[in-house]
Amino acid sequence: MLVQADIDGELDARDAAAIAAHLDGCAECRALQAQLRRIKETTRTEATRFAASDDFRRRMAVLAQSNVTRPAATRRRLQWGGWIGSFGLGAAVAAALMLAIHVPRDGGDAQSVLDGHLRALQSGHAIDVASTDKHTVKPWFDGRLDFTPPVKDLAAAGFPLRGGRIDAVDGRPTAALVYGHGRHAIDLYVWPTVAGDAAARDTARKGYHFVTWVRDGMRFWAVSDLNPAELDEFARDWQAAD
Repeated sequence: MLVQADIDGELDARDAAAIAAHLDGCAECRALQAQLRRIKETTRTEATRFAASDDFRRRMAVLAQSNVTRPAATRRRLQWGGWIGSFGLGAAVAAALMLAIHVPRDGGDAQSVLDGHLRALQSGHAIDVASTDKHTVKPWFDGRLDFTPPVKDLAAAGFPLRGGRIDAVDGRPTAALVYGHGRHAIDLYVWPTVAGDAAARDTARKGYHFVTWVRDGMRFWAVSDLNPAELDEFARDWQAAD
């Protein structure tokens, strides 16, 4: 399914352009795309980690030990039953391991956000709509994305708006709002989410710093080579601004 492949970032540039053109004229496929994104985001943000209990681990250890110490003749008599039992035990262990998997929530997004930020800087095409006026930048996204990102003016706080562009995070079309601080650029990635509000959290990767939070049905990722304190200040100012 090309819509799913596009969401997963598996299409080359030609196919991605073709599916984008198709989506412009197909409401049914746009609805499917939105549904698939919601499912993917729900899996990313709401998946729960389960771990095998201590009692379960002890019982598995006892069963494994009893199989090792069983007399050889008994093992031969029970060979067929053992295979069947092993299959059932293997299925149980596999199920337990599957339940113990913790779905990564932010690692993939952080790398994809960083990739987009660096790609924009290196290409010299960091801005599609250049303006310091939020009333110019915000409506520019209308019709180009299936959501409209909130845009705020932080010039008074020392983080002037420079413009915006359309980018992608993990195959998901996003709005990238571009702010400045001195000679530094800050990209604020925004996309819809079904997750509830979440306070800002910091992370770092390859010398770049990130702040991510969720508010009013939108997920935000700020990325920059600013030091952590300054990027935290940007995040606080952005959330406090009208």
